[in-house]
Formats: sequence, structure tokens, C-alpha cells
Amino acid sequence: MPVGPLLTSSVHWSAFAPLLVTALAIMGSPGPATISLTAAGAAFGVRRSGAYLAGIVAGTTIVLLAVAVGVTGVLLATPAVRPVLIAAAVGYILYLAYHIATAPPLGAGSAAAAAPSAAGGLLLGVANPKAWVAIGAVFVSVRVAAGAVLDAGIKTAALTVLIVVINTAWLAAGASLAPMLRDPARARRANALLAAALVVSTAAALVR
Repeated sequence: MPVGPLLTSSVHWSAFAPLLVTALAIMGSPGPATISLTAAGAAFGVRRSGAYLAGIVAGTTIVLLAVAVGVTGVLLATPAVRPVLIAAAVGYILYLAYHIATAPPLGAGSAAAAAPSAAGGLLLGVANPKAWVAIGAVFVSVRVAAGAVLDAGIKTAALTVLIVVINTAWLAAGASLAPMLRDPARARRANALLAAALVVSTAAALVR
């Protein structure tokens, strides 16, 4: 039998839609990375937050690949790894929350404020506890192919696209708030609220 028909017959296409719905619901829900992108978009705009978005996407994709190849269990079973990841994530979240809370309104000296970096996004993407739990949950939620390798490959490809789409949408949503935050007092309140939401979402992810 030709390879093409064999691959087609072994893929459960009816399970693909439930996979995407589950992924959007779980991975797209508020969490440290998505809230931070919203806050960054509102405080610094899309252009200046582009590098941070790229870092978040890269870091989350690394988590996805780790889940796909089964590295997750090994990493989390190593006693020294989990505390290090959590400490790194919490430390950067607090640093980022402070800079978001103190960022000036766009167009009012915001160019002088330090926007989140690609390295910071990469760190948060990899160390984000919600990403590990969410991607792991999506991976085991439904089987889309008979073979384990093909199943993992299809899920990895689909979820990689969703990682880009979801995170870009959260950044764009934050940036859409920027025109309403030209007023300095309103901007300070909004930035403080987003920074607080970032800290709260991180705490919620850690206790799950």
C-alpha cells in the first residue's frame, strides 16, 4: 500500500476538531505568559513587544517539544529541576510586573522604559508552569493517529501554530487598549491592574 493512503487511513480526522477546541480552551486561557503579553502590549505596544512575543513563542514551543518526546516526566521527576524552574519563573514575573506597573503611558516617555526582552520571554516560556500542565493535558486529551510517532507529530505541528496564534492574539488585545491609556492617571491604574493580574495568574498556576 502506498505511504500516502496508509498515513491518511491511520489519522483520526474526526478527533482533530476536538483537539483544537481543547487546545484553545486550555492553552488560550489566562496564564503568566498570556497575561504578561497583554500587559506588555498595553504598556509598550506591539512593535516594542515583538521580541518578547518571539521569546514566549520559542520557549513555549520548547515545552511542547519536551512534552512530545516524553522529556516532561524525566524533567519533573528530577527533584532539583522543578524548584529551579519555579524560582526562575517567579523571579522574572516579579521583575516584569514591576516594570509593567511603572511603565509610562505610550507616547509619554515610554521609549525610555525598558520593554520586555526576547531572552525574558524565552525564560518565561520555558519556566511557565501553566505551559507544562496545559500542553501535557492537551496531548493526552485525544488521539489523532493510530501510531504514537504520527500522533505526536500531528499534535506538535497543530499546537505550534496555535502557540503563535494564541500568544499573538493576547499581545494584540493588550495593544488595542493602548489608545485608551494615553491619559497618565488611567494608564498607571491599568498598568498596575495588569501587573497584579500577572502576579495572581502566576500564583494560581503554581498551586494547581
